[in-house]
Amino acid sequence: MKQFNEEVALLLEQHIGEAMPLEEIREAVEVPKYAEKGDVAFPCFRLAKSMRKNPALIAKELAETIQDERFDIVAENAYLNFFVKKERFAKIVVSSILEKAEAYGSSDLGEDKTMIIEYSSANISKELHFGHIRGIMIGSSLYKLAKYLGYHAVAINHLGDYGINFGKIITAYKHWGDDKDIEERGVRALLDLYVTFEKFSKRDEKYMEEARHWFHKLEVEEDQEAYDLWAWFKEISLKEYNRVYDMLGAEFDSFDGEAFYSDKMPAVHRELVEKDLLFYEDGMELIDLSDEGLTNVIVTTSAGTSLYITRDIACAIYRKNHYDFYKNVYLVGSEQRLHFQQLRAILKKMGYAWWDDCIHADHGLIMLKDGKLSSREGGVIFLEDVIKMALEKTLELINQKNPDLEDKEEVARQVGLGAIAYKELSTSRIKDYIFDWDEALSFEGETGPYLQYANVRAHSLLERGEGSLTDIDYSLLTDEASGHLVRELSSFEEVLEAALERLEPAILSRYLMSVAKLFNKFYQQVSVITEDKENTKAKLALVKATSQVLENGMRLINMEAPKKM
Repeated sequence: MKQFNEEVALLLEQHIGEAMPLEEIREAVEVPKYAEKGDVAFPCFRLAKSMRKNPALIAKELAETIQDERFDIVAENAYLNFFVKKERFAKIVVSSILEKAEAYGSSDLGEDKTMIIEYSSANISKELHFGHIRGIMIGSSLYKLAKYLGYHAVAINHLGDYGINFGKIITAYKHWGDDKDIEERGVRALLDLYVTFEKFSKRDEKYMEEARHWFHKLEVEEDQEAYDLWAWFKEISLKEYNRVYDMLGAEFDSFDGEAFYSDKMPAVHRELVEKDLLFYEDGMELIDLSDEGLTNVIVTTSAGTSLYITRDIACAIYRKNHYDFYKNVYLVGSEQRLHFQQLRAILKKMGYAWWDDCIHADHGLIMLKDGKLSSREGGVIFLEDVIKMALEKTLELINQKNPDLEDKEEVARQVGLGAIAYKELSTSRIKDYIFDWDEALSFEGETGPYLQYANVRAHSLLERGEGSLTDIDYSLLTDEASGHLVRELSSFEEVLEAALERLEPAILSRYLMSVAKLFNKFYQQVSVITEDKENTKAKLALVKATSQVLENGMRLINMEAPKKM
């Protein structure tokens, strides 16, 4: 808990304030990784020069000098280790969790600051496939984290609702489209048209020329037929996307996509001209980024149409003017890394001081045994089908392990989706990985079901207990198993802040797994329900606190917490 760090910093200031300012002391104090090294530690290396002593000697002298009833203080080499009195530690941590309940871990860290989280950014006319789940899960978690930590969080689904792909879809529709089939099958019918276009365009260039023609009619000529088809395809796509988003618990505040910025691009073009940032080549307009160590960027084609980068420039400027963001985070795959490097470089050249606040939080790919998923060649695994498969597989497991469980379908939904969420969000954001159903749905090892079952076990204990959890004797929580669990629970807020700062939900996911493992160890080593009512009450208070942290954390990584499994 930050409280203990601050107490140590203020205590140290009384003794070394002349050699080191309070702010530097605050920066130096740290939480040791291992409990045997203390609850808070202070490295004395920075004091060596001003005090002209060996850091280990400084630590030894301070340990002998500082006396405080709140801590046991021990010197180890160059470190001064502070151990919070166990009863006091348990009382502060557990009582705080029980008092704050669902708000435990939340803060006003982001007060008066706007953080934009752009995620999913689905391409209209293409169904969400399994590969999209990485961006959806990570982005949704970051959005929830930002809100929980007091930011004005804005979740944006920057729809791919513009560009040459619409020329392709319109061309395919004109040649092979069937209105009834599209109405019945929705996005899957549109995707089939897209795949058909790709096959034919490889054989005959005329199809690609026709696609460019239709995109020109849409963007430059403002042709009514092109617009009506665009609007229809978008409506069909969003209807299906929202159904999948609802299943996964993903929320958005805005669906402003590429098309939203079409009327804002002329102003961007004028600005680029006025700032003398364009040069011309083969009828195209480009920006020279060689001084940034990047390849040059085409912003306008020889046909006079815009490109993805042009629309992203307009988008970034609009977002700054409209939201005045503190951070503008693009949760987009690592294959777009160069694109966002170029975008940031262009904004920098345009003189916008906030260019560095536009952050590309790239992520890896999810793989199956047959490799990368693609919508160009067909044969994709649709995300909605995967979700349904998760529910079916989980229900099969429940019927095997606990056939008499009430509300089996609902529990299967919670556990199945939880298995997907944990697998996604316990894997480092930038890593590629292979998804394995048997591994994800296992109740053994570091999985979503294991995490959820630890919480179910806690609820089972609480149901067996009697009486209110007040007037706790916290001296009964000073045994080793209880102490380790209390210490882990105390770091929840710091974990949340680290996860958001590094845009890495895996930090939180792995922390929750650590809590679950320590709780299961506690469960095995400590008798919770006994004839000793005071001891039972104290242990149940810790059980309740553990469950609260698990549930608060699971909500932030898109997991629900069933009470029975």
